[in-house]
Parts: sequence; structure tokens; C-alpha cells
Amino acid sequence: VLARNEAYIGVLIDDLIIKGTEEPYRMFTSRAEYRTLLRQDNADERLTPLAHKLGLADDERLEILYKKRKETEKATAFLSTQSFALETANKLLERKQSALVKQTDKYAKLLSRPQISRTDLLEFPVVQKFLDQEKISTIAYEQAEIEIKYAGYIAKEQKNADRLQKLEHVKIPTGFNYEQLKSLSHEALEKLNAARPETLAQAARISGIKPSDISVILVAISK
Repeated sequence: VLARNEAYIGVLIDDLIIKGTEEPYRMFTSRAEYRTLLRQDNADERLTPLAHKLGLADDERLEILYKKRKETEKATAFLSTQSFALETANKLLERKQSALVKQTDKYAKLLSRPQISRTDLLEFPVVQKFLDQEKISTIAYEQAEIEIKYAGYIAKEQKNADRLQKLEHVKIPTGFNYEQLKSLSHEALEKLNAARPETLAQAARISGIKPSDISVILVAISK
């Protein structure tokens, strides 16, 4: 079963099974807490390896994915390690009505500005030369831009997803008595008894359940 940080269908399945619904369910992107991870540009990276494993994608399709990933990493590494020409950068920034810089920095730093896009960087001859020499595809260059611009958000969501993934392995005993946990609110007790989650991760995803509630349950089942 796909996880919530792997695909929107994973969010849908988890919502219906764990949270339940008393009315027709509609899949909105706002229901997903990992929207930055569930992007359109990385759908192939999230799902192609699994599709290949299940026999739904052939070797050629997987090779295309690996080629794109390699190109993206090359572009990201170049933009993160190479410095821009100060004069060219300030001409670009002035035209874009963005604050000028007093000293040179990495292209990634420049690209992280909201006003600057990947196409703007083509004004630097060294960038265009790199893309041509390394045969970086337009799609890979675009993904490199996205990963650089949203690096902080992506890292934060991935950290939260990894933390929740660890809770997936912490089982809640069948028939666990939540009533014994006096520090749980009436709302939390009601929702936990109704949903009867099998793991701490499932419990954490129930609407109204706070991180402090999860800590209380973890301490109780660890005794």
C-alpha cells in the first residue's frame, strides 16, 4: 500500500481507512500534509521504481528515469558549487527589481530568489555552456530548479515523513485500553476508541490527536 508521502492515492486510502468519513469523500491536495513531496515533477521518481518492481513498467522506462535523475543531480551540483559573475548578476537583478549583491555567490543562491528562474540563468554563458556540454534535458534542468528553490521545505517535509515512518513500526496492542491513560482528553479517547489504530503512525494521523497524546501512548505501550 502506498504511503501518504508516496502518492495522493496513499493519502486517500489512509484517510478512508484510518480517519473514516460520514459523507462522500473528495480528494483535495489540501488533505495531504506532504504536498511538497507529492509534486508533479517527481511523480516518475516516486512511482516508476514500484511500477517496475510490480511488472507495470519496463526496463527502458526505468533507464529513462535514472538518466533524468543523473542529469538533475549534475545540474544541481553545478549550480550549487559554481559562482556567478558579479556584473552579469547585478544587471539581471536590477532588471528583475531584486536587491543587488556586493559579492559573488553560487548560482543556486541566485536561483533561490523568487524573482529569478532557471531561464534567467541562461544569461550567464557558463551555465548555457554547461547544459550543452553535459546534454542536460529541459525536464532535468527544471527539476533541478524546483529542488533548489524549495530545498528547505522539501527537507522539512522529508524529515517529518521519516519520523512518522518510524512510528509505523510501533504497534499498538490489540484491544489496548486507552481509558487507563488519564492524561488523554475526552476527544482523544473517543477518537482512538472509534478508530482503533494498529500503529502509532496511524494514531498520529487521526484528526484531533496531538503529539503529546502520541507520547503518552508510546510511554504506556513501552512499559
